[in-house]
Amino acid sequence: MTTVDDTMDAVQRKLMFDDECILVDENDRVVGHENKYNCHLMENIESKNLLHRAFSVFLFNSKYELLLQQRSATKVTFPLVWTNTCCSHPLYRESELIEEKALGARNAAQRKLLDELGIPAEDVPVDQFLPVGRMLYKAPSDGKWGEHELDYLLFIVRDVNVNPNPDEVADIKYVNQDQLRELLRKADAGEEGLKLSPWFRLVVDNFLFKLWDHAKKGTLEEVADMETIHKLT
Repeated sequence: MTTVDDTMDAVQRKLMFDDECILVDENDRVVGHENKYNCHLMENIESKNLLHRAFSVFLFNSKYELLLQQRSATKVTFPLVWTNTCCSHPLYRESELIEEKALGARNAAQRKLLDELGIPAEDVPVDQFLPVGRMLYKAPSDGKWGEHELDYLLFIVRDVNVNPNPDEVADIKYVNQDQLRELLRKADAGEEGLKLSPWFRLVVDNFLFKLWDHAKKGTLEEVADMETIHKLT
């Protein structure tokens, strides 16, 4: 039986118990489902090796600036860290289980961009998301919570209307490559208390700048690789 955490923000608690994540094996085959709460308990990650499917959106405007968000203070995992545009989970529902061309993850991305950032669905058509890769990683948040995800990386270039949901997002900013490098420097130096999410840092260190350059050149589809699962744990 799952024990309710009374210290948890009410909105986040509801999401933790209502949302059913898609459990997968290390080859991204669906093996079941479990609520978000149980998927993010480190004791389950370590003892049961629970691994769930996730997505990370990288949204660029027409100037090829990347939209970043700072996660809200009430987030259960990694509160107040800066990260890519949107990071969440496809849910165990028909529309988000579709594996062909990563359609389930793309449907989930459109849903969560509205939920978290108030970006209307018409601003981010599902067919405009380009799946560019998959990675598997594990990251503890604190002693109790953590992440163990098979993460779909989704790129999209669109000018959008943004109206962040304060339950999810504390702040947003667009950055160019030089500005992001300065953020990385500050995070590494511990300046201004700035922290980056572990999954965003893995993408930055392994893929982001190369993919960003290809996005600018219009050659992103040529380097997209959805066959490989990069194991970065």
